[in-house]
Amino acid sequence: MMRRFLGWLTLRATEPGIAMAQYREIRRQIPLLYSLLGVNALAVAYTHHGAAPAWMTVWIPAGLVAVCLLRVAGWLLAPARAVTAAEAIRGLRRTVFFGSLIALAYIAWSLKLGEYGNEHQQTHVAIFIAITVMGCIFCLMHLPQAALAVTAIVTLPYLAFYVGSGDAIYAAVGFNILLVTLVLLRVLFNSFDAFTMLIRTRVETERLNGEITKLAHTDILTGLPNRRLFFQEADRSVERCRTAGGEVALGVIDLDRFKAVNDTFGHVLGDELLEAAGTRLRAVFADHGLVARLGGDEFAFLSEGPAERAVALAGDACRALSEPYSLGALTVTIGASCGVAASCDIGGSARALYDGADYALYKAKSERRGFATLYSPDHERRIRSERAVEAALQTADLGAEMTVHLQPIAAVGDGSLAAVEALARWTSPHLGPVGPDVFIPLAERVGIMHRLTLDLLAKALACLDHLPAEIDLSFNLSAHDITCHETVMAIMALVRRSGVRPGRLILELTETAVVRDFETAEASMRLLRSLGIRIALDDFGTGQSSLSYLRRLPFDKVKIDRSFMAGAGDGEGRELLAAMVAFCRSMRKICIAEGVEDEEQLNFLAAIGCDRFQGYLLARPMPLDELVAFERARRPFERRAAQGR
Repeated sequence: MMRRFLGWLTLRATEPGIAMAQYREIRRQIPLLYSLLGVNALAVAYTHHGAAPAWMTVWIPAGLVAVCLLRVAGWLLAPARAVTAAEAIRGLRRTVFFGSLIALAYIAWSLKLGEYGNEHQQTHVAIFIAITVMGCIFCLMHLPQAALAVTAIVTLPYLAFYVGSGDAIYAAVGFNILLVTLVLLRVLFNSFDAFTMLIRTRVETERLNGEITKLAHTDILTGLPNRRLFFQEADRSVERCRTAGGEVALGVIDLDRFKAVNDTFGHVLGDELLEAAGTRLRAVFADHGLVARLGGDEFAFLSEGPAERAVALAGDACRALSEPYSLGALTVTIGASCGVAASCDIGGSARALYDGADYALYKAKSERRGFATLYSPDHERRIRSERAVEAALQTADLGAEMTVHLQPIAAVGDGSLAAVEALARWTSPHLGPVGPDVFIPLAERVGIMHRLTLDLLAKALACLDHLPAEIDLSFNLSAHDITCHETVMAIMALVRRSGVRPGRLILELTETAVVRDFETAEASMRLLRSLGIRIALDDFGTGQSSLSYLRRLPFDKVKIDRSFMAGAGDGEGRELLAAMVAFCRSMRKICIAEGVEDEEQLNFLAAIGCDRFQGYLLARPMPLDELVAFERARRPFERRAAQGR
């Protein structure tokens, strides 16, 4: 019990939060305590002047008042700042020590002074001691250790002095003051208990609020900051760098092939993969900025400093995220692409930086997948152009402004026309001709791809009425088309209404369109084939897993990307092209080579057994009336070729 009491008296067991709260309250009240002591001491010295020696009424009170003034100045002139728990405890201990020391000096001087003067002057001393003790108790109510020490140092000698004087009245007064002091101490401890409970409640509330705030600003899955906190910090960082004349860069990171892994192995493994990706990003940006998860498989980071440093960090992040992941019994490999925008290239808010980084990410995924791309003024010009196209597209009369051009596809052996590929053409009354590589992605972005696809397909199917029955129609579907059940059902209904034999329609899909949502794309392909529509894999060889998809999905034809024809001039390119054709023949798929531009390429295709070809050597895309004339002009050539066979 004694050890506990000493621990309490020396504040060793004081909780940090309570100690800091005590220090804040004592700091406001200690100057009042010393002011009270000084004023009362001067009053007693004044009433005893002449009745007691000068050293008792002048020099000792002058010294006591000087000490009080020094303590008041020390508290009032201390810097107004928040103190730590250790600093607060040290300050409280000093208060207990100096309070006890000063109380001892005051009571010794008071009791000695009580030996001088008449009854009224001696009564003044008794009253001085009593009211000083009460004042100390109230001023020290938030530091009960000091209040108890001062009370014991003052009250016990006071009581012993007056009881030992033999005067019954002074003895009664002494006991009365002792009783009042004990009651005040009890009230003080009750009040302090309520104070500590209040502080504990406040500390716990602050802790819970901190946890709630942290949860509100933290992504639960990865433990990284979430979108809300990221943009709050981004706004502060942009403002801070703008004021200081520095630079800040914002990067947007998107995981490549995550959706395929998530759909194939399930959301549980997908969550584990995101958590592992978050851990790697935290390691990359540990000392170089803030990284957050914005949602899904999208992450973002902030880096104050030159844009080159941010691009280097983004490259490190892409490389780290591309390393294999061991998730239980599975090893999974994905990739990452990143877009970076710097404040030196984009003014305005953090949102403007994000938009620029997002556009750079779009370019990275389409042109430099797996790497980081820095936003540039050229991107700004492209954005303005795309916004103009987007605005024109949203108000366009698709039926009047969109047309279909047709490019022939012929047999390699005899040059007979086997099919035509329908290619969209848009002539805007405001912008003039706009290429499909520009308006097709924008149509997906603004949400009119469904309507555009059906309108163009209706026009393409109508062209078959003017072509021989042995010529098929090839039509491109976007990623949005093949993964949208409503679009697939509308295509099937449109083919039925057109009266065209479904077997004459070939729908072309790129691997990118299939990978976006593999399960849905596969289901849509099988649904279309159930009607008799054939499916072709477009741009074969440009994806990262074309062979596996060719085996798994119900493709009827394969179109070799034009880039392989461009490289067929050297031995290695020829060997690669021959291997691709041989693979298609082994899979019993009709093989079509795109981008054939000279006779040498055509002769090589014939030598390796390619089935069909398409390119400028045969014909460029043309309107329907030109194609009809082209087809009629080729009939004699095709008849002579047949007779030759």
